[in-house]
Amino acid sequence: MRWVIGGTGDGRVAACAVDAAGRPVGVPVRAAGVAEAVRACPDAERWVWRSTAETYRKLLAAGVRVERCYDVEAAEALLIGHEEGQSGQPRSLAAAWARRHRLPVPDDPPVRGAETQPSLFEPGPVPLPPGVDEFTALLEVYAGQLERTERAEHPGRMRLLLAAESAGTLVAAEMRRTGLPWRADVHRELLDELLGERYPGGLEPRRMAELAEEVSRAFGEGVRVRPDLPGEIVKAFAGAGITLRSTRKWELQEIRHPAVAPLLEYKRLYRLHTAHGWAWLQQWVHEGRFRPEYLPGGTVSGRWTTNGGGALQIPKVVRRAVVADPGWRLVVADAEQMEPRVLAAVSRDRGLMEVAGSGRDLYADLAARAFGGDRAQAKLGLLGAVYGQTSGDALKHMADLRRRYPDAVEYVDAAARAGEEGRLVRTWLGRTCPPVSVAPPDEAGLPQEENVPAYGSTASARARGRFTRNFVVQGSAADWALLMLAALRRSLAPLRAELVFFQHDEVIVHAPEEEAATVAAAVAEAAELAGRTAFGVTPVRFPFSTAVVECYADAK
Repeated sequence: MRWVIGGTGDGRVAACAVDAAGRPVGVPVRAAGVAEAVRACPDAERWVWRSTAETYRKLLAAGVRVERCYDVEAAEALLIGHEEGQSGQPRSLAAAWARRHRLPVPDDPPVRGAETQPSLFEPGPVPLPPGVDEFTALLEVYAGQLERTERAEHPGRMRLLLAAESAGTLVAAEMRRTGLPWRADVHRELLDELLGERYPGGLEPRRMAELAEEVSRAFGEGVRVRPDLPGEIVKAFAGAGITLRSTRKWELQEIRHPAVAPLLEYKRLYRLHTAHGWAWLQQWVHEGRFRPEYLPGGTVSGRWTTNGGGALQIPKVVRRAVVADPGWRLVVADAEQMEPRVLAAVSRDRGLMEVAGSGRDLYADLAARAFGGDRAQAKLGLLGAVYGQTSGDALKHMADLRRRYPDAVEYVDAAARAGEEGRLVRTWLGRTCPPVSVAPPDEAGLPQEENVPAYGSTASARARGRFTRNFVVQGSAADWALLMLAALRRSLAPLRAELVFFQHDEVIVHAPEEEAATVAAAVAEAAELAGRTAFGVTPVRFPFSTAVVECYADAK
């Protein structure tokens, strides 16, 4: 039985069972707060609420855990994208209610700055019109969303996607509350080791200051260069007769000059100092845990992001500080070659499904069949098909792949054509790419909006085609990952082990040492279950490389 829960406008909360169409069944339960209402409804199998981030935070603080939920605002984002291709449009309950009544749609609240902690003065939910309370609006909007779901291109898949997205919001909220084990003392030691002592007044640490001085000396007597300012670096190299288009690592490595080595080392330490230095440690690590705010579906492909803290980009050197509690272990599981396996499953290419179901290294197996045993070339060829690489050897690889795996290549080719023509493109479960007016995002390695030519130009069409080619695979992989997380969360429920980290194709579970083997098996089972649930019965396997370690840095 599903129960809708929300505020009634008088400081109280109402909860009511609903039928399969979202219509109320019985008399609503009224309580002082969400925790009291949930405790009063023990037969609820799935809770329907406005936002998991807000509602479940209160429940977890009260010691209440739920098995399943339906996040109305997360569902609105997916449904409005699927119906109209308007990904990124307002998703709040107030916006959904306004659309239903054909009224002006209010904007969502501004996103908090990426490097700031939540404060006591965060903007609250977008207000509903006078006289409309949250509970009433939820009943109406939820019933409408059920109707809209049945009008989707593949209603069953869309229902599964909505359930998976909501399950992901539960995982995100629980991981934020639990936190990733983090040894602040170890972190400080590695900062001291790599950066040297700190100087007062916010000056650069000793080692960075030494490297900056070394860079300046390399350009000659009396030259002062600030390595953190790209403009000064380009100007200094120009003075030495060397033209640089940028100060990116790969471009600097192509030139021979005594300033290059210290400059590259400075840039490495600068990233560490600014992204995970002493200020970061003080702001984000408390009581032995790092607790970022995860944002499920933070990108158009469904991949997660975080609001501050950089949790999804923890450098290898910093992973030395991620240490399990005494008597516990970190079970670090990394999906192997996930996107090519997803391509096999969604394209239904018999040859590629056979390769992806062999239980062996996918690229090595592919190389033995199509690339003369060259694993590196097989990997480049297959990833080139996914990411749209069409120059150099990629053309030959594409031709080889098209002959041997025609359905797989045609699947991404068709997505690219649809993108170039401005049509909507969807993942296997129904997540929809952004409209033509929205620029492809960073995650696909494409230009940002201000750098994308006006729609209708050849360059813009090709850029969109490259994005949609990758979107159907990467997005479907993100959908599979949500189902894997949901299955793993359910398996861990009877254990003391806790999910503490998720990053695209990697999960970390913090577990008592005696539960580590059980957790590793649960990860493997969750991956296979997610594959069957998302794509049906196929030969494709979704293996994980799993390591049981005390320190995250030892996992790879």
